[in-house]
Amino acid sequence: MDHSMRVRGAFAGDAGAMAEIHTRARSAYYAAAGAAGEASADPAAREERQAAWARAIASPGMTALCAVAGNGQVVGVLAMGPPKDADLDASRYRQLFQIHVDPDVWGRGAGGALHQAFTDHLVAGGYTGGVLEAWEANVRARRFYAERGWQEDGERRPGPRAADYVRMRLRLGG
Repeated sequence: MDHSMRVRGAFAGDAGAMAEIHTRARSAYYAAAGAAGEASADPAAREERQAAWARAIASPGMTALCAVAGNGQVVGVLAMGPPKDADLDASRYRQLFQIHVDPDVWGRGAGGALHQAFTDHLVAGGYTGGVLEAWEANVRARRFYAERGWQEDGERRPGPRAADYVRMRLRLGG
């Protein structure tokens, strides 16, 4: 792990960099699964991702974080908030909506630092667990989460290329 990696809250001015990391990471994992056509990097899609990150940063119900390398460059991003599924109690769970890391720094600790910030948030808030959705074909992400204690809970929804999004949960206790 890069010990100079730190995690901080996202600022409004980070939305562009966050969208770029999101686009690059998304393109890499879709391409790795043979679905490069699903990873649109066209300007309209990038602008929508930037607007979505700006909304997450500005929303009082959401938390957006950045992993920052020792040189000050944003290399990873995270969004979390109340769960979107009605079967999950928002007083007990938080949803990890996104973690994206610049593919140029995969394996250097940014994802782990962001995940640790998420679990620290759960503990500090008194939540009993987390929930997320991972694209079934994104083997790298599913392995990352499984190594940190996440387990599929049986819920699924359709995703691109006939690969579902699978819901995973992290249980902290009671």
